[in-house]
Amino acid sequence: MVDVQTVDRLRLLAKSIRERDLQMVHKAKLGHVGGDLSAADILVTLYFGGILSIDPQRPTAPERDRFILSKGHGAGVLYTTLAHAGFFPLEELDTFVQPLSRLNGHPDRKKVPGVETNTGPLGHGLPVAVGCAMGARMDGAAWRTIVLTGDGELQEGSNWEAALSAAHYRLDNLTVIVDRNGLQQGDFTERTMHLDPLADKWRAFGWSVREVNGHDLAALLDVFGQLPFEWGRPNCIIAHTHKGQGVSFMRDRPVWHHRVPNAEELAQALHELDAGGNGHDSVV
Repeated sequence: MVDVQTVDRLRLLAKSIRERDLQMVHKAKLGHVGGDLSAADILVTLYFGGILSIDPQRPTAPERDRFILSKGHGAGVLYTTLAHAGFFPLEELDTFVQPLSRLNGHPDRKKVPGVETNTGPLGHGLPVAVGCAMGARMDGAAWRTIVLTGDGELQEGSNWEAALSAAHYRLDNLTVIVDRNGLQQGDFTERTMHLDPLADKWRAFGWSVREVNGHDLAALLDVFGQLPFEWGRPNCIIAHTHKGQGVSFMRDRPVWHHRVPNAEELAQALHELDAGGNGHDSVV
């Protein structure tokens, strides 16, 4: 049973991370707040819910779990999460995408502690994650690899080549989480290229699949706690989310893929989040 106090603690962290992400993007005048907000609850659960085995004081420890943000344009929510987790000072978030800052618009593993691989070009994260999982298997190591992809990103064929390989090599130490917010740059995913029935596609590729409300922290804790779902099969979690979650005028609107809030919009967004709008409601 999921502890209520843990869920409350994670909810407060998710609120703080959403607020800090919005402030950071507003100051930088650059970012992808819509996808940041849709993924915030997932990252909070992984990093603060006892799911990932990591140590901010030893970010390259060989026995650590590997988390890969394949949707690298969501670097904002990764940076805010890593900073809250203690990988680098919170104050450094103010340098996001500024000249000479190590907090680039896409994550750089050579600059930022806690970043496992450079991402940005879509369709690269899962192939790298498959390589990580295979390496752990060859070494007889217990650490796991978890990768978060966007749903529009699944239009890249490299993901499906990697999915075939993962199933072939029976990589049950690998988990892909799909941030299924239904939107991508410019439009809804289903208007761009049909992805559904998405769960059936992953099953057909030999993966064990679960679907979850990606804003229900208790449900996320529960599904992550079940890993691996089946011995000998890689794991897929389709997390149904809302782009711009927690802010009424951003939620489910394609324009907020990369629009930056102005001062008035930022104030309204922070007010909604402060009033409890980080949103852990049902996803349809």
